[in-house]
Amino acid sequence: MESNNSHQIWTESLKVFPGGVNSPVRAYKSVNREPIVIREGRGAYITDEDGNSYLDFVNSWGPMILGHSDPDITTSIIKQSMLGTSFGAVTRYEYLLGKLIIDNIPFVEKIRFVNSGTEAVMSALRLARAYTGKNKVIKFEGCYHGHYDGMLVKAGSGLLTFSENVSESSSPGVSSSISADTIVLPLNDESKVEAAFKNLGNEIAAIIIEPLPANSGLLKQRNEFIQFLREITEKNSALLILDEVISGFRLGFSGFSGKYKISPDLVTYGKIIGGGLPVGAFGGSAKIMNNLSPEGKVYQAGTLSGNPLAMTAGFTALKKLLDNDIYEKLNNLSTYLENQFKQTITPLFKNKSFSIDLVVENSIFWFNIHEKKESTVVREVDKIWSGASALYGELFRYMLENGVHMAPSAYEVGFLSYPMEVKDIDLFITILKEAIESLS
Repeated sequence: MESNNSHQIWTESLKVFPGGVNSPVRAYKSVNREPIVIREGRGAYITDEDGNSYLDFVNSWGPMILGHSDPDITTSIIKQSMLGTSFGAVTRYEYLLGKLIIDNIPFVEKIRFVNSGTEAVMSALRLARAYTGKNKVIKFEGCYHGHYDGMLVKAGSGLLTFSENVSESSSPGVSSSISADTIVLPLNDESKVEAAFKNLGNEIAAIIIEPLPANSGLLKQRNEFIQFLREITEKNSALLILDEVISGFRLGFSGFSGKYKISPDLVTYGKIIGGGLPVGAFGGSAKIMNNLSPEGKVYQAGTLSGNPLAMTAGFTALKKLLDNDIYEKLNNLSTYLENQFKQTITPLFKNKSFSIDLVVENSIFWFNIHEKKESTVVREVDKIWSGASALYGELFRYMLENGVHMAPSAYEVGFLSYPMEVKDIDLFITILKEAIESLS
């Protein structure tokens, strides 16, 4: 369909928003292309303002596990909107959603809803510091915990000496006083964590980690490493916070924690928990959570927290995930994707100067683009090949022009959704094959 509505809207958006967007990755800068402007979504497909249809593997960066415009979620939102959209008061569906989670995730005894994953992390860290009476937090390179000041920090090379607590923010506007309380360590390295506790153990309130890092590639960690973090925090009276904003309700209802049998002190959720509307949450034991105001002294509040539209959508989504065969279908589909990739795509690299490994965890996948002919496991962000971004940009543009919508960044992951069928995976593999064959 010939139209330039997307281009016109984008041109005007540049005059209204910084960079034309309200979240940076949407600008498509890393893939050197003007972004498409989305008009609607149905099931596994989205349509832009020019009428072009795309098989969607972005899925709003993970929340749309049930696909776009799920009829049950849509109906629940419409019904609630006719009763009221916000009250700033206790409502039925926030209770129902909270109870559903507590009844099915053993280590979550109490929960509090917020409006985003960033807000959930910010609140969980404040609670951890108050509960332990300590100020420093360990995070890991390659893990993203939202744009909260304390988490937009990277480590200087001298940090682990602890003679000089050298930290450097990843964004202007983050003060050095905040940076000083965040210790950034490499993933997959027990010795660095041990050194941190040896030197600063009495000051460390918590370790926070994406147990399945999925914001800088899909950096699958050894289960032994996550278990080590559980043990060392317990030994040093610090808390373990698992950021399951992406993995929560995606790897199964109980997320990474349930799949790998590890119980954090606090967990943060987002994305799927809202059924496509803005919701975040953090939860843990009653002993810790009861320190929150108004029961305790740790202040946290939000005018739209527990918003009835978001709670209704979230409850409907999680109830469907719990009561149906959705995870089984998604896991079967991801297995089919892996097999088709190995059979059809892997042989293409025999005569190429690069190779791609498909990294999969349940219904999440990522292209590990590298120079080696043999498969390579990447667990740390600095092991991602520097040439991956340019090659991915070429793949992305070809696939988008041929009806497949992927994340506009080599470091982002893709998501399967329940409405997808085998024929959609076949389409994806066919176009990916063409895209790779077009590259030198």
